[in-house]
Formats: sequence, structure tokens, C-alpha cells
Amino acid sequence: MSTSPSSPVGLHRVLEPAGVLPQAAERLDDRPELWPDEIRIAVERLNLDAASYRQLAEAHGGDGDKVRAAVVDIIASRGKMQNPVTGSGGMLVGTVAEVGPASPLGVRPGDRVATLVSLTLTPLRITDGLERWDGRGEQAPAAGHAILFARSIVAKLPDDLAPELSLAVLDVCGAPALTARIVQRYDAPVVAVIGAAGKSGSLSLAAARQAGAARTIGVVPVQAEADRLTAAGLADVVTLADARDPVALSAAVEATGGPADVTVVCVDVPGCEHGAVLSTAEGGTVIFFSMATSFSAAALGAEGLAADVTMLVGNGYVPGHAEQALQLLRETPGVRALFESRLAAETAADGQD
Repeated sequence: MSTSPSSPVGLHRVLEPAGVLPQAAERLDDRPELWPDEIRIAVERLNLDAASYRQLAEAHGGDGDKVRAAVVDIIASRGKMQNPVTGSGGMLVGTVAEVGPASPLGVRPGDRVATLVSLTLTPLRITDGLERWDGRGEQAPAAGHAILFARSIVAKLPDDLAPELSLAVLDVCGAPALTARIVQRYDAPVVAVIGAAGKSGSLSLAAARQAGAARTIGVVPVQAEADRLTAAGLADVVTLADARDPVALSAAVEATGGPADVTVVCVDVPGCEHGAVLSTAEGGTVIFFSMATSFSAAALGAEGLAADVTMLVGNGYVPGHAEQALQLLRETPGVRALFESRLAAETAADGQD
């Protein structure tokens, strides 16, 4: 165990460039030896964030072997998983292997945990080449280790849920928590969720309803997703629109009870900023959860539209967010059905290889 000084935010693990935080670093020190306030996790599964996985899949024409090789190369060269195009990473699950004597994280060796901080700032070394992953889904079985700092966030996996299901929920647990916080600031608001059939979208719809939304609008791009979302019963109304088409999106939201007081953007493709702003009422709030968001496009677009809206970046952390998201899954059959069908589809795709 290293006895040299460490930083609670991981500055001691930054190899280059000097002086930046781990998330902004080009390369991290991924050695397994611990500083006194760190913990080491034996990695079991990675969960790439949706924007990063989509970009990699599109860049390699859906070739799973090439996607896998690209992820392995990123991790090996950077000492962390950070897509150089999207800048995003994901999170992981594993078992605590060693805990430094000064770690404040409250876990013990043998605990099965999920990291609630991004892989873009987590020192990570993969030892199996991701050989059990076909590259055709966001979750990748893996062997290796990861390091958490004193200021990292980690959650013990619940006993009543499958690890794959917990991982899928915890990957996006900041979205429903922040959505609920913002909805509670309004008096019976209209809430529109763009990308409502996905992981963060479905949880955000459930959280908005629970927090007092008077009307929830679920926006999806294709009929198959509309059918799934309707069957789940999470939105008061479901509407079809391409979120990249500002006029079509705002018209769809207005036709179903908008403009929205709170608009939640959960899509994993770029170009949705202007439509979200145009769909939001004066004095409303837009919450951007997608890592595909261009925040300069959002800010300049709102200015150009003379839109008096508050725009928030969902940073993935709200106190109590992990348990809140897991409880929404337990208590909301429609959310659980969407998550389980998504995982089943990925498993079926794996079995066809």
C-alpha cells in the first residue's frame, strides 16, 4: 500500500496532463496498489453509457468485434473508460477486493457493489480482453480491477434484484432523483420526457408522476417504442416525434397538453437541444441528461429563441438517488417491465451469435 500523499478526488492517480482532475485527464494510473483512502474492486461487468455505446456501434458499422476491440484499446491506453468522441463512459459492478484503512466509503471486502461515479474518472484495468462480450449491448462482462477514491460514490447491490437489473437502474439513477426535485418546485406541472421509453426516460416519468406532475407526456421516435411505453402505463399520453426536428417536437408536445413546465431530455443522439427549448413554457425548466447534448447549442439556441427557461445539466448525483431509483423500479410495474424487456432483448441478441 502506498504511503505517499493522496487526494480524496484522485489527483494522485492523474498521469497526464498534470494538474487536472481525473475526469479531464488523458491517462490515469491504474495500478492495483492502494493509497490508504482508496478501495479496489474486482470488476464483474461494465455498463457503457448509451451515448458512448451508440457512437462506437455506429462508428464500427455494428461490428461487435470491432466495438469490443475499441473499448479494450481505450481502457488500455487511458487507464479508464472514456470514449474520446462523446467524452462519456458509464459505470460498473463488482466485488470489493481490498479497502484502505482510511477509506470513508463504508464498504468491506466481499461486498458486491455498483460504482455511482463515471468510468471516465475511475482507474480501470481489464485483464480478460472482454472476451465474454459480443460488443452488441451496453453491458459487458469483464474481469479486472477498478479503484475508487475517498470522494467516490458506491452502492451495495440489493439482494432482491438481479445484478444486471440493478446495474441498468443505477447507471441512470440521477435522472429520476433530479426530475422529482424539479417537479416538486412547480404547482402541478406538465412534464414532457423526450426519449421516454429508455432507462432514464421511464424512471423520470415515474418520478415525475410520483412528485406531483399534473400531466406527463412521453415522447418517443418510433411506433414500437410508443406501444411499449403505452403498455407500461407510465405516461398520461404518448406521442411520436423526432427530437432532432424542433418544430415537429414542439408541435407534438403542444398537441398533447404542452408546452411543458418541465422538459426532461433523455435521448442518446445529438441535435435535440432546440426542440427541447421550444417545447418548454416560459418560466419552465429543461433538464438535459443525455451525454450527447451540446450545451453551447442549448444555450445559444435558447438565446436565439428568446426563451425564458432554466436549463440544467443532470450531473448524475442527488443525495439518495440510488435507493430512490431502485425503489421506483420495485414499486412501478411498468418501469420494471421496460427494464426487463430491454435486458431480455440484449440477452437474446447475445445468444444468436
